[in-house]
Amino acid sequence: MDLEERISSLVAPSLDAMGYELVRVALMGRLDQTLQIMAERRDRAAMTVDDCADISRAVSALLDVEDPIAGKYTLEVSSPGIDRPLTRSTDYERFAGFEAKVETIRPVEGRKRFRGKIVGLTAENQVRLVIDTGEELSIPLADIQRAKLVLTDELIAAAMSEQEH
Repeated sequence: MDLEERISSLVAPSLDAMGYELVRVALMGRLDQTLQIMAERRDRAAMTVDDCADISRAVSALLDVEDPIAGKYTLEVSSPGIDRPLTRSTDYERFAGFEAKVETIRPVEGRKRFRGKIVGLTAENQVRLVIDTGEELSIPLADIQRAKLVLTDELIAAAMSEQEH
């Protein structure tokens, strides 16, 4: 288990108990390290500054006790935003029908970068994506290095509609 996974397993239960879902943990930088904790409200309401402050306090307390990071670092807590990263298998079901950029670890049909509409996730953990040629690809979830939603009018409209409910 790498350090980010260790931190995720450490903080996720507390965030869950507080009513949040952990979206991503990222440790960035070499000398001036930043630990990014990205979370969203389980009720899908917009994240507020108070939400981020509550998460920051809870995560800081956990990290102070466990001390998993050697040296100093800055803790940054944020919401995923509209053009969010896709980090969990459930993201590909939740955001089916929206456009995404996907980068793979190894080539899929000769390419590592794709842009297309998410169809969903198969039972075999394959992300289904319709690319600009109209072709549907299945990309193993384990082979996805990074993926994020593309900011489109449809995505903005859906996010605004979600905030109203």
